[in-house]
Amino acid sequence: MNYTQENIRNLLISGHGGSGKTSLVEALVYYTKGTDRLGRTDDGNTVCDFDPEEIRRRASLSLALASAEYSDTKLNLIDVPGLFDFELGIHEGMPAADGAVICVSARDGLEVGSKKAYKLAHKYHKPTMFYVSKIDVENADFYKVFEELKAEFGPSICPVVVPVEQAGGRIYINLIKMEAYSYVGGVAHTVPMPSFGHRLDGLVEAMSEAVAETDEELMEKFFSGEAFTQEELQRGVKAGIKAGSITPVFCGSSTKLDCIDAMLHYMKHLMPSPAEAGAAQGENADGEPIELACDAAGPLAVYAFKTVADPFVGKLSYVKVLSGVLKADSPVVNSRTGESERLGKLLFIRGKKQIDTDAICAGDIGAVTKLAATKTGDTLCAPGKIFKLPAPEFPVPTYSMALKVKQKNDEGKISGAIARLIEEDCTLSYKMNTETLQQVISGLGEQHLDVVASKLKSKFGVEVELTQPRIAYRESLRKKVKKQGRHKKQSGGHGQFGDVWIEFEPTDSEELVFEENVFGGAVPKNFFPAVEKGLQEAVAHGVLAGYPVVGLKATLVDGSYHPVDSNEQSFRMAAKIAYKAALPEAGPVLLEPIGALKAVVPDAGTGDVMGEVNKRRGRVLGMSGSGDGMQLIEAEVPMGEMHDFTTFIRSLTRGEGSFTFEFVRYEQLPSQLEGKVVEEAKKFMDRSSDDD
Repeated sequence: MNYTQENIRNLLISGHGGSGKTSLVEALVYYTKGTDRLGRTDDGNTVCDFDPEEIRRRASLSLALASAEYSDTKLNLIDVPGLFDFELGIHEGMPAADGAVICVSARDGLEVGSKKAYKLAHKYHKPTMFYVSKIDVENADFYKVFEELKAEFGPSICPVVVPVEQAGGRIYINLIKMEAYSYVGGVAHTVPMPSFGHRLDGLVEAMSEAVAETDEELMEKFFSGEAFTQEELQRGVKAGIKAGSITPVFCGSSTKLDCIDAMLHYMKHLMPSPAEAGAAQGENADGEPIELACDAAGPLAVYAFKTVADPFVGKLSYVKVLSGVLKADSPVVNSRTGESERLGKLLFIRGKKQIDTDAICAGDIGAVTKLAATKTGDTLCAPGKIFKLPAPEFPVPTYSMALKVKQKNDEGKISGAIARLIEEDCTLSYKMNTETLQQVISGLGEQHLDVVASKLKSKFGVEVELTQPRIAYRESLRKKVKKQGRHKKQSGGHGQFGDVWIEFEPTDSEELVFEENVFGGAVPKNFFPAVEKGLQEAVAHGVLAGYPVVGLKATLVDGSYHPVDSNEQSFRMAAKIAYKAALPEAGPVLLEPIGALKAVVPDAGTGDVMGEVNKRRGRVLGMSGSGDGMQLIEAEVPMGEMHDFTTFIRSLTRGEGSFTFEFVRYEQLPSQLEGKVVEEAKKFMDRSSDDD
């Protein structure tokens, strides 16, 4: 069934890992008869955690879609992972959502993942509500969590459904309706309002004050001491949610279905429809800013917010129709490439279940198969009506590992398999490091790359080993040395003869600087390029550990030649001989790459981070406030010391901190560390020759 934009709610379900997001989606879908059984994450049988890796790890690893049909309204539920290694999901889903439901565990309290979800929702101006989950588990404390929410987010926190523990069992109070309920098997039973004393008065006062802030008439009524009607409270809360001045708080138990009916009711009545969420802000073909209202009669515009690359099913693009109606025969143009796209099948998605449809209407979410050139973040439009949403922002990969194929006959498959994975995961990157001769894959953390390795094996049949990547060091010299290179070979007929004297000295240039200062034609000019070519080949490998040599100036000062036996090859070889003779005597040194670190961490963690930077032989350059109780620390640190910094900063800040790290220059490696680097380079070369 196709719903109009007024009867759709697109809601992102987010929060810290283990806060009950997937269980809430499961309860909402089951309660509305979207499934015939209530799955459990521990049993690996929920609608949204269907990937074999998710079932094995009992955690969400990627964005999943499910819908619940309730009271003539379609709720598109976008379930995103809470684990920080899989943050991609929330960044994909947030632009497609019209509101966010953030889960907080009543047992574990407000954790970093839920705070980050709230901040991201506000960055995207998405109306937000909190759901305090797991009310029924041991050590659950709703009111402790409620105070944490108020302390963190201020007076916008507005209680709507709260629990009360009584001798006869737990009941829930709806503060808008001022009614109390008990639940048996998900069915609500009205019960007398409990004696709740000053706490109830305080909760009602908190909600009334938040509602009064949304409207002048309501403010006057509040100050006159009159109680708000149920309709006024609901209207005020909805207006406050849309304006971002109210964040309502609900609670319940997803496993026992307590308050799932209330969640459905208020998701429908408090959260905005796509029509109410406001026009999409984008650009036209000339790059000028334009708005596009969510209207079925408007020009077609479709946003692709997630890509699934399956080796068997093919490419699947999750899409939100911003305007118009998408049909299988709709002509569309990709606003990024300017090229036409051919649509495959149109689908509605419920976990792994795909339901064919002939159309996806404005405001609705679905999927399209076989969009050949469309990537995550692209907008598809009607020809001649170009509309382009801003490119989404994704976390930058900061954790790298070297990847090695275990079976040699799989080497031809690896680049294609990784390309498919990168197509669906914008937080992955991959490169072949020609210096270290390693394939390097980068992601958001150890777990992230572990899952990538598992997917390569299960989806593409390629088994890989992950190891710490080598660092691309350089070599240079400190002294000026003059050496002869003489190449002579006689084997019947014409022989080979080349003889050069070359001065080698340090210089500031990264590239080899070659000059000639030869008098009297000792070396004919036509052999100068051959000498330079020999040196260019030679500097690719230093004499200490085989790394490229930089900061080298070579001046050809003398030599000799044979009128018959001399040729370009002879002088190329002579130059290499002179290089190999000179470098060991020229004070060779190793240079290490230095990177610029920009770390954003909570105020309390700044001392620990600066201490860690010093431990890693880094230099702190400065610190400045970046808002929200966070500090930006800037430093320069050797790249060889930074492999596990992702793990360190996540552990220290419990996932709240982040950083970027980029190469800036090379500096001399301390002499006491040279031996270890040389030894490791020899071991690597030995292993490489064994593999060959």
